Amino acid sequence: GVVRVRVTHRHHHHRQPLSSPSAESQSTSSEEHSPSPASPPPPPRAYKPCFVCQDKSSGYHYGVSSCEGCKGFFRRSIQKNMVYTCHRDKKCIINKITRNRCQYCRLQRCLEVGMSKESVRNDRSKKKKEVVRPELLEIPPPCPEIEDLIDRVRRAHQETFPSLCQLGKYTTSNGSGQRVTLDANLWDKFSELSTKCIVKTVEFAKRIPGFSTLGIDDQITLLKAACLDILILRICTRYTPEHDTMTFSDGLTLNRTQMHNAGFGPLTDLVSAFAAQLLPLEMDDTEAGLLSSICLITGDRPELEHPERVDRLQEPLLEALKYYVRKRRPTKPHMFPKIFMKITDLRGIGSKGSDRVITLKMEIPGSMPPFIQEMLENPDGPEGGCTTPPPPPPQSEPAAGNKAPVSEPSAGKTGGAGASGGGAAPSVPEQRGGAVRTAGPAARPPLLL
Repeated sequence: GVVRVRVTHRHHHHRQPLSSPSAESQSTSSEEHSPSPASPPPPPRAYKPCFVCQDKSSGYHYGVSSCEGCKGFFRRSIQKNMVYTCHRDKKCIINKITRNRCQYCRLQRCLEVGMSKESVRNDRSKKKKEVVRPELLEIPPPCPEIEDLIDRVRRAHQETFPSLCQLGKYTTSNGSGQRVTLDANLWDKFSELSTKCIVKTVEFAKRIPGFSTLGIDDQITLLKAACLDILILRICTRYTPEHDTMTFSDGLTLNRTQMHNAGFGPLTDLVSAFAAQLLPLEMDDTEAGLLSSICLITGDRPELEHPERVDRLQEPLLEALKYYVRKRRPTKPHMFPKIFMKITDLRGIGSKGSDRVITLKMEIPGSMPPFIQEMLENPDGPEGGCTTPPPPPPQSEPAAGNKAPVSEPSAGKTGGAGASGGGAAPSVPEQRGGAVRTAGPAARPPLLL
C-alpha cells in the first residue's frame, strides 16, 4: 500500500509541471502581450543624409553617415587601390545625381568627409579571418578515377599548347603604330598561326577521354561550336599585363594595337579584358585544360544527335575541375564557381568572334584559309554548310555507331583504309589529314578529324 501511494504521488508530481504551469504560462503570456498591438511601433532610426552625396543614408559606414552606393564605392576603391583621373579641374560637384560622373572627385569627397581607409582594411582582414575557418579547409578525399582523368586532360593540354615560359618570345614592328582596318603582313602571319592553333585544338579534343566514342557528326558539331572559345581561352592565358601583350604558340608577341590590326578588330578589347579577368584566378595548365574540355563537351549545342551522351561525358570533367580547384585552393571555397562561370564569358566573346570571321572575309586581300572559315565562322551563315541534318546513326553500341561515317570517307578520300578495316571508334583520331564527311547526300565540309 505504501509503495502504491508513493508511485501515485510521484506520477501526479511528474505530470503537474507538464500541464498546469504551461497553461498558466500561456495565459500569462497572452495577458502580457495583449496590449502590444495597440502600442505604436518604435520609429525607424533616422540618420543624417549621406555626407558624400546627400542621398538617403543607410547608417554609419567607415566612420561617417553614408548611403549604400557611396559605402560600396569607397570600399571597392580602397580594396583595389584604384587610381582615378578627373577630366575637369578636380572640383566636380558630388551629389546623388552627379556622383557617378567623376570617380576621382567622389573618392576625394569620401576622404574629405572622414571615411577611414583603415576601417576598410580592418573590415577586409576580419572577413578574411572569418572565411578561413577549419571547417572550410576542405581537401577532397583522393579518387583514383578522377586523378587519372585530371592527369590525362593536363597532358592533352600541355602537349598541344606550350606555356608562356616555354616559348622564346619575339616581336615585330608591323602594325605597331595606330589602329587600322587590317595590316596585310600581320594578317598573313596571324592566319598561319591560327590554322596551326586550330589543328592543335582538334588534337586536344581527340585526347579528351570519351570524345572519340561520340558519333562523328557530334564530334564535328562540338568542335565547331567550341573551337573559338578554346582558342580565346588559350591565348588569354599567355597575356602579359605589364606590356599588354599576348604571345602565340611560335613565340610571336603582339601588343593590343597589333592584335587589332592582325585581324581581331573590334574583338581586341573584349579579349584583352577577359585576359585581365583571368589574372586574379591564377589558373594553371590543369585548370585551363579542364575548362577547355568542359567548353568542348557541352550537351546544349544545337544539332547534336545524342546530347544525353555528351552530358554524361561532361559530368566527370565537372567533378574533376571541382576536385582539383578545391584541392589546390583549400581555403578558397568560392574559387570553383568563379572559374566555372568564365565559360559564360567565353561563349559571349566566341559568338562575337564567329561574326568577326564573316566581316574579316571582306577585309582580307585573298580568300579565307579553309580551316579558319570552317571552324570559326558562324555555322548559321549562308556558307555554314549542313542546312539539312544527316541521317541518324544506327542505335547500337558506340563503336558500331561510328563505323559508317568514319570508314567511308577515309576510303573515298585517301584510298588507304578500306571500309572494312578499323571502323571502331578508337580509329577516329587516326583520320588525320583526310576529309571526313557524313554518309548520305548532306555531306559536311572537310574537317581535320
